[in-house]
Amino acid sequence: MANPTIGFIGLGIMGKPMARNLLKAGYSLVVCNRSRTAVDELSKEGAQLGASSEEVAARSEVIITMLPDSRDVELVYAGENGVFAGAKAGMLLIDMSSISPVVARKLAGEAEKRGLDMIDAPVSGGEAGAISATLSIMIGGKANAVERAMPIFQVLGKNIVHIGDPGAGQVTKAANQMVVGTTIAIDSEA
Repeated sequence: MANPTIGFIGLGIMGKPMARNLLKAGYSLVVCNRSRTAVDELSKEGAQLGASSEEVAARSEVIITMLPDSRDVELVYAGENGVFAGAKAGMLLIDMSSISPVVARKLAGEAEKRGLDMIDAPVSGGEAGAISATLSIMIGGKANAVERAMPIFQVLGKNIVHIGDPGAGQVTKAANQMVVGTTIAIDSEA
């Protein structure tokens, strides 16, 4: 079976190398980003340009978002010209941003009402992990949607764990960040 066309929204420090790894693995990409530099760079490597989140969704079978915060994720999915406006029933939506579990659950519920599968899959590993495709991926969502996403996750990361229902990936990411932050503080004190 052919790889699905992926719409990738958010081509920053993490998103751009993740999108690049998907291109290298043979996925067709439709990309969108606030700043044009990353879009132009990836278009030279074979990605197609999408003018809006809605257009990216209309031209894709799977959406991946990698955005700075909860508000950005809400706008990209539910805002004017957002993913929900262009999505077709049965699409798989994967938010890999680190956001509020409350927002992740709310968006997953809205997606479900529209006949869409949405999972939260925040990552750990930083820019180096994104470039080398060794990210840890913490997943919240329904098992059948996670199963659909697994071939994509295997291109992006190495430690891939389905934690539980929508929002569970975000809860785990927050806990992970607390452990990392505490460890750094203890190291500095020592």
